[in-house]
Amino acid sequence: MSRREVARRRRADLGRAVSNALAIAVLCVAANLAHAAGIQALAVAADAQGPPLNGTVWSPCAEAAGETMLRRLRVAGVQDCPVEGERLPLVVISHGRGGWSGGHHDIAAALADAGFVVAAIDHPGDTVTDMSRVDALAIWLERPAAIRRLIDFMLGVWPDAARIDRERIGFFGFSRGAYTGLAAVGGAPNFRRIAARCADSANPGPACERIRTQGIPAGAPTRDPRIKAAVLADPPTFLFGPDDLKGVSVPIQLWASEQGGAGVTQEAVAAAAERLPPGTEFRVVPNSAHFAFMPPCSAGQQAAVPRICADPPGFDRAAFHKSFNADVLAFFRKHLADRR
Repeated sequence: MSRREVARRRRADLGRAVSNALAIAVLCVAANLAHAAGIQALAVAADAQGPPLNGTVWSPCAEAAGETMLRRLRVAGVQDCPVEGERLPLVVISHGRGGWSGGHHDIAAALADAGFVVAAIDHPGDTVTDMSRVDALAIWLERPAAIRRLIDFMLGVWPDAARIDRERIGFFGFSRGAYTGLAAVGGAPNFRRIAARCADSANPGPACERIRTQGIPAGAPTRDPRIKAAVLADPPTFLFGPDDLKGVSVPIQLWASEQGGAGVTQEAVAAAAERLPPGTEFRVVPNSAHFAFMPPCSAGQQAAVPRICADPPGFDRAAFHKSFNADVLAFFRKHLADRR
């Protein structure tokens, strides 16, 4: 081998070594950066479509990770941190019966850390502080309408609306919030079918009694074609018959607790999965009950609302949420990818 060839190879080897060193250094710096989720309050004004909406927004934040108070709950995040990034995907969250906008703060923070804007509301009349409409049949139509108003606000009035990519909007919902998502992406709740079943039943349940006293709600749920993908956990499906989910066409990640609860059963969720689009991701969480999809409880929550904090023996909610949040993030990254 000539001296010139030896020198050339040495230069090439040195170049590769420098490149590898730089790459390792970049990875090390990235691995040691502590990212944060910015948290800010949200307020949608009343209009002809509905009452005021209050809630919370999580967003990418360049500051170091920390903790802040979200109402009376200490959570991960930085209060009022400036939004970081452009062309950000948006995920809207709908809580369960009697919940609140911060009820899924852990998945919201995980998504914001990964570059998503996340917005959640307190559904009027169906929250922990206002249960005035929790048993009204019309709430099943009002909830999807509120989600549409939330998206309108985030894309129009929200101060950082220009940072959101309008083509990349997702939905996350738990329990009654998961029903809300099914309706928002094309499910057609069928009150008349339920009313007919009630008339033929010798032992009508609470839903039948509400239909008898309140009548069938007028109108149809608000579908929002801007939602491109949805993650739904333990939805009540009694309002959807065999043909009532044909209008759903977006990618769905559907979760069921093994033991169910709050009127939801694994079998009913599995039946709905069979009627959703091909490719729907259906997952059953072993040894779990309905409230497993809520974040691990603080000591204060365990004392105040033990029902939502209790898990079957041997179920580790904290460990589950690490994998759950990662799977939800992976789903949204896949289906809300920037195609441009």
